[in-house]
Amino acid sequence: MSETTTANPAKVTMYGADWCRDCRRSEALLNSLDIEWEKIDVEKDPTAADRAHAISGRLNIPVVHFTDGTFQVEPSDNDLKTKLAELGAI
Repeated sequence: MSETTTANPAKVTMYGADWCRDCRRSEALLNSLDIEWEKIDVEKDPTAADRAHAISGRLNIPVVHFTDGTFQVEPSDNDLKTKLAELGAI
């Protein structure tokens, strides 16, 4: 996981939890592709689940939010890769 102060159109924010298998899978994919991303833990941040719900309209995690305003909920690896390619990240 990396953080930076420069704007990066490919940076994503992922709302998730350590116990969530889909979250861990998406984290592993983002890391393996060397994608700049930030994790918001819905268990540790008391407002995170509400923010994820406001973005997606759903209670499922992970919610992967992109800087172009789009999001994916429980994305497959293929869907996540396709979106990252669309953003020019891979």
